[in-house]
Amino acid sequence: MAISAALVDDLGEPVPLTGPARRVVSLVPSLTEALAVTVPDRLVGATDWCTHPAGLDVPRVRGTKNPDRSAIAALAPDLVVCNREENRRLDVDRLRASGIAVWVTVIEAVDEALASMRRLFAEALDLPEPGWLTAAAAEWARPVPAPPLRCAVPVWRDPWMVVGPRTFTGDVLARLGLVNVFGAGENRYPHVSVDDVLAARPDVVLLPDEPYLFTADDGPEAFPGVRSVLVSGRALTWYGPSLATARADLLAALGAR
Repeated sequence: MAISAALVDDLGEPVPLTGPARRVVSLVPSLTEALAVTVPDRLVGATDWCTHPAGLDVPRVRGTKNPDRSAIAALAPDLVVCNREENRRLDVDRLRASGIAVWVTVIEAVDEALASMRRLFAEALDLPEPGWLTAAAAEWARPVPAPPLRCAVPVWRDPWMVVGPRTFTGDVLARLGLVNVFGAGENRYPHVSVDDVLAARPDVVLLPDEPYLFTADDGPEAFPGVRSVLVSGRALTWYGPSLATARADLLAALGAR
């Protein structure tokens, strides 16, 4: 297939491909998993933070915020896949300046994740929609559970940070029938105190295992009198193949609402 000269990423930036990308470096753990599950032969590099699928064996190019651009160039990729939130614009600009095609995704909601990945696979890779993506779309089209529950979702402690507005995780929460008590305001990941969380009167505090590794002994004790639920950070924040099972997994953790 000849790729359209008008091919653009989610930011509307041109992506100079002349054919389907055959050698792809991913700087986003979610997209690394999506590529590794769907087209493992095309994934030639990933970050140190790309932990799925288990046993992933590709060259590593450092982290999402400090990728080794020389190592990326040495892999001779047709395409580098990035995300506006997870990767720095500086690195994207420098990769493009060196002549490497870059596709930047913008994902702040479940529907955006589904649409973005459909475009990536169809337009940049010339592939039909993967089965896991079709399954994910069907799962997240299910009715929102009721009644609504008020929730807070810390993602870090010392200092405490929580999920705020205009985030992918925030949309996941809404689709689970949860009302984020920090879902308004300007800051997408506001710094808060424990007193702020308690004053917001959540019905439940969700404690994911990433980016901060909350455990039964590290997290729930900070919110006495409030139900705390340990959940998979991958189910709550990743938008690759885990989307196909994340809804059921999170509802099960909440008590199968």
